[in-house]
Amino acid sequence: MRFTTLLLGGVMLAAAAPAFAQSETDPPSAITVSGSATVVSDYRLRGVSQTDKHAALQASLTIAHESGFYIGTFASNLAGWGTFGGANLELDAIGGYKHDFGGTTLDGGITWYTYPGGFAESDVVELFARASRTVGPASVTVGAAYAPTQTSLGKIYNSGAAYAAGTPTNPRRWDNLYLSGDVGVGIPQTPVTLKGHFGYSKGNPGLGPNGTSLAPTGKYIDYSVGADVAFLKKLTLNVSFVGTDIGLAESAYLAPNFRESTDGSSIAKGRVVFGVTAAF
Repeated sequence: MRFTTLLLGGVMLAAAAPAFAQSETDPPSAITVSGSATVVSDYRLRGVSQTDKHAALQASLTIAHESGFYIGTFASNLAGWGTFGGANLELDAIGGYKHDFGGTTLDGGITWYTYPGGFAESDVVELFARASRTVGPASVTVGAAYAPTQTSLGKIYNSGAAYAAGTPTNPRRWDNLYLSGDVGVGIPQTPVTLKGHFGYSKGNPGLGPNGTSLAPTGKYIDYSVGADVAFLKKLTLNVSFVGTDIGLAESAYLAPNFRESTDGSSIAKGRVVFGVTAAF
């Protein structure tokens, strides 16, 4: 049985259990379940479009214990760069521990990126650690994610032309490092939160076994600036300008892989992205 099947079965069972076991007179459960459904105009992973610059439907679910341990999952449709056949779906498994230490929240764990029905050597396992703190109306988060050396991140092809020709060039396994910083500032007496993000990736400067890479061009910066607007209690509208410092000339050797499939335009160039999220 595939790992993704086991994951979904376990998450659904755990999510259902509290609902059947708890009545109105019972004390609060030690387990909490939260999640969200989101529609975005473009799924950008670390600044790079994963949906060929088209819309995506996404969902997340987290089951947390009062001790601080939690498991969760995230799913999104895919298109173009970063797809691996099968369902053209990203389905992540997440597990970690989160706790507040004197006003600073530490969060660490592991993410398993899976692609149901996709090609071999496409899954990625990544460790992460984050620290967050709130000061007045502002919240600040710094984080690091490290994917240990693995074949799915390997430099198997030096260029898009080599991948198209099916000629591996000095293949080797690779790792990947991602550093990030996020700031959110709530505007007092309004439902608006201004947000900013900065990220740095370092990894494979070529293409992996399936013609993609978690760090296109090897090293690059991604960023976003925007705002969340909360309304109707559980809904949030986000508008952000998202981009990277990857230029067409710099990434030309990755073409045609690292391009929009319909017109060959950049999938890393800055653009405005819209999203609506319903939380529960």
